[in-house]
Amino acid sequence: MSTLERTVVLDETVPARVGWSTVVRAGDRLDIVDLHGNQAVDCLLYSASDHTERYSAQATLAAQRNIFLTTGSALRTDSGTTLMTVVADEVGNHDTVAGACSQESNTLRYGHHTRHQHACVENFLAEGMKWGLGKRDLVSNINWFMNVPVEADGTLGIVDGLSAPGKKISLRAEIDTLVLVSNCPQINNPCNGFDPTPVRMVVSR
Repeated sequence: MSTLERTVVLDETVPARVGWSTVVRAGDRLDIVDLHGNQAVDCLLYSASDHTERYSAQATLAAQRNIFLTTGSALRTDSGTTLMTVVADEVGNHDTVAGACSQESNTLRYGHHTRHQHACVENFLAEGMKWGLGKRDLVSNINWFMNVPVEADGTLGIVDGLSAPGKKISLRAEIDTLVLVSNCPQINNPCNGFDPTPVRMVVSR
């Protein structure tokens, strides 16, 4: 089915630094649009009917034998169930290993003066509460649009993103999937170009 034949069922702009969540029904597609470019979008996925069935970075990476996500990547649970599939990607490289920023990690990495800064973990907890999820339900997340190369010595770098204004990633739900998003508020490294910006979330069927 072409884009012109699809029906938009949800179209929302997520402001900079805040969280967002929705259930994407099986067969529907979620487009995440980087409106201004160079904005990381942290993401967690859960089966809408059983939240213990959740995105597993380990299962996903082992199945595809690649630590980065792009077109064709199946986002799996520990049991091997595919929650969503990347069906289109205008950027070509998305991070699975750097995790979500938190007040604790900000303090450790950037100094105690950052302790008060809002972070992705807080967004995930606030959105998760709406669906009965708590801190124990948070797992390693996806970082859409975030550029985290593996250096020659095995360390991870966080560098300027590969995205640009209007670039998007498209995900098809294989089962009814709860999507939690933190529109990353990080200002201490270049994952957001030191200037967090809004993103657009479009669900179509």
